[in-house]
This record gives sequence, C-alpha cells and structure tokens, in this order.
Amino acid sequence: MLKIAVKAADDKRAEDILALDVRGISILADYFVIAHGNSDKQVEAIMNEIIDQEEAAKVTVKRVEGREEAKWILVDLGDVVVHIFHYSERSYYNLEKIWGDAPLVDIHDMVQ
Repeated sequence: MLKIAVKAADDKRAEDILALDVRGISILADYFVIAHGNSDKQVEAIMNEIIDQEEAAKVTVKRVEGREEAKWILVDLGDVVVHIFHYSERSYYNLEKIWGDAPLVDIHDMVQ
C-alpha cells in the first residue's frame, strides 16, 4: 500500500512527498504519506491516481475526505493514510511537525 501510494503521487508530480512511520505513535495507521499539489486539479489528479492504483492492486479504499474542496484530501487505506494538500494549506496544518516523533521512511526506491 505504501509503495503504491508514494509511486502514484510521484507519477502525478506531487511535491515534497514524505512517508512517516507512525507505528507505536498512532493507532490510526502504520504510515502517513504527506504530499502536495500546486492546484486544485493537481490535488484531485493525485488523489485519483492513488485510488486507481490501490484499487488495481486490490486494496480497499476505506474512505476519502475533503474531495469537494481539494485543499486537504485524506485517503484512508487502513494501514496507510495519505494526506494530499494544496500547497497553500500544507504549511498551515504542518503535519510533519505534529507527527515529528515519527521516523521518516526512505521512499527513494519507491519513486524510481
């Protein structure tokens, strides 16, 4: 799930993609993926690509929130939760700081 989400976001040119290992810190998921797009259309395209690729891999998308506004879309895949921000919203919510205790996952090999 994690690799698929990261690669799908990268395929749609999401920016500043990072993955946080929140196991042991949060009961919500094992991993958070955080990325942003530069327009509402790009944010929607990133979301659609993640959903399409996860469903193609037989992963159940549990829920999607924020689709209408396309400022902060949350895609819940169960063990992986993807946060896709519009660039103007990402620094405001600053999830990287909120979950600062979570180690970063090396995603370099996932985006090639």
